[in-house]
Amino acid sequence: MNVRVGVIGAGVMGADHIRNLHAAVSGAEVIAVADVDADRAYRIAAEVGAEGFTDPYALISSPSVDAVVIASHDSTHADLVLACLEAGTPVLCEKPLALTVDECRRVVHAHDAATSEIELPLLTVGFMRRFDPGYVELKRTVTSRAIGEPLIVHCSSRTVTSGPGGDSEASITGSAIHELDIVPWLLDSPVLEVSWQTTRASTRIGHRRDPQFMLLRTEDGVLTTVELFLNAGYGYDIRCEVIGEDGASRLVEPVRTVTDHALAHSYSYSKDWVPRFADAYRLQLQEWVDAIAGGRPSTLASAEDGLRASVVAQALITSMHEGGRTVTIDSSA
Repeated sequence: MNVRVGVIGAGVMGADHIRNLHAAVSGAEVIAVADVDADRAYRIAAEVGAEGFTDPYALISSPSVDAVVIASHDSTHADLVLACLEAGTPVLCEKPLALTVDECRRVVHAHDAATSEIELPLLTVGFMRRFDPGYVELKRTVTSRAIGEPLIVHCSSRTVTSGPGGDSEASITGSAIHELDIVPWLLDSPVLEVSWQTTRASTRIGHRRDPQFMLLRTEDGVLTTVELFLNAGYGYDIRCEVIGEDGASRLVEPVRTVTDHALAHSYSYSKDWVPRFADAYRLQLQEWVDAIAGGRPSTLASAEDGLRASVVAQALITSMHEGGRTVTIDSSA
């Protein structure tokens, strides 16, 4: 029997989840779609044969819905997750889990209470890079120590342009949050120390500092650099390299074609995250659905993982507002 899924949020991210669940994930059926934009909700719901809602809480309380994906605005995540937990409904929440550390802690405490008498977690967080084939292979290389003990990690995240609204803090909580999850996942070591720096602001945009540069030191002593450049202009470009005592391993940007023309050798970049991480999103959703159907814990990021990433993000924001000073993180946070 299929897992009947309701998706909250029918924007670019939500629509991608809906279409993946409908066409590319086995064992799933999109039964309901909710969005504050009625036209958008009903249009995509009709596309997949689902019921449209404008009230997300009505979707959560619907007896037809077995599980929920939250892909609405970041500011709605905490309250919607809490409603799912109260209903006892498995929920996959897009990152970030909540806008603030206090909200994240409130959600984690509610999850602990909701699952105190059952063995299975209800809440997972959409850090989909854990399912990207490149990152999975990179983690395998690091864990096996094929390149020796890791010493340095270099990450960069460059996009064509930042989305509307948002500020310098949102660059961290909405974008760099991926690196704040994937680095400790790669190294199996929590982040204990951070600092934030920036260069002169890009002339492409004026309402946030861009690019940003961050340093992370994990418990194992490895130093990570994170470059975040949301208005790089040329394409969507995600890089990660781990340097060990005996070698180095890095992601290779996936491409469809390479062109040789006019004395030049070239390939194209994705314009956004959708094609770049298509496999990761599909594999993450499949694992989520399989775990629900099989009555087992999934391998997705946990509520605690979402909290830890938010704690690191808040430490970087503190460094941002305090002249780039190094901020130490309590490993028990």
